[in-house]
Amino acid sequence: MANWRVSAIQLTSTPDPAQNLAQVALYLQQLADTYTDGLPHLVALPECFAVFGGRDGLQLQYQAPLGQGVIQQGCSALAKQFGVYLLAGSLPTSSPQPQRFSASSILFAPDGSIVADYQKMHLFDVEVSDSTGSYRESASTYPGQKITLVELAELKLGLTICYDVRFAGLAQALASKGMNLLTVPSAFTKVTGEAHWHTLLRARAIENQCFVLAPNQTGVHANGRETYGHSLIIDPWGRVLADAGTATGWVSAKIDLTDVVQLRQSMPLAQHNRFNSELKP
Repeated sequence: MANWRVSAIQLTSTPDPAQNLAQVALYLQQLADTYTDGLPHLVALPECFAVFGGRDGLQLQYQAPLGQGVIQQGCSALAKQFGVYLLAGSLPTSSPQPQRFSASSILFAPDGSIVADYQKMHLFDVEVSDSTGSYRESASTYPGQKITLVELAELKLGLTICYDVRFAGLAQALASKGMNLLTVPSAFTKVTGEAHWHTLLRARAIENQCFVLAPNQTGVHANGRETYGHSLIIDPWGRVLADAGTATGWVSAKIDLTDVVQLRQSMPLAQHNRFNSELKP
């Protein structure tokens, strides 16, 4: 089916998974009550949606192998209850190194099964002029080693997480495999979000001629960290279809995947890309 409904849930997540999952369930119910068009529905949650803003090591405490643990079980149950494809933006899963977890984006099907998973590849080790100051994600997070494209009939879903959006090559690699919707679940800081959030996401949509679905965290969290909000849905021309602002809640849009096909035919960037075909070293 070429027509889909896509939604982004925006949260101010807490350190308590049960509280966060209850908030997700509330918004999923609102979406179910609002949209009864029968379209296949993809709902995306932000990065760290289930455990965020707590003490050091809290994410590691909740890590579990793929398909196990209370967080993944809760997501599976919600996907099945509401009959949606639920993208759990990122949650902690077990990694090859016991002292670090993997930040995994996991797609659950309407029957509650796991369709695909992706582990965050680019880790946020930076200095930011905010109340946190220094971010060292690699201290506790094991970097991902694969790219993930999910094929759901006409929908070709490319999975990324937050900081990945700054590395255009990842989205381009997904586009080369046919990706027509890029997901970017995030916990973008207020400072970096104000500077770059809209620009980066619109650029990824424009250069890859794809839809972008980017749920973000918002507000001030339990540890004082500030996130930017403005969860976005963007079309392949770079137009913002929905912007959640800074309040918790959700945004939604109906998308037509034939828009991607038509744009790529009228402006065939992939065929015009001489670097990839002629000039690549």
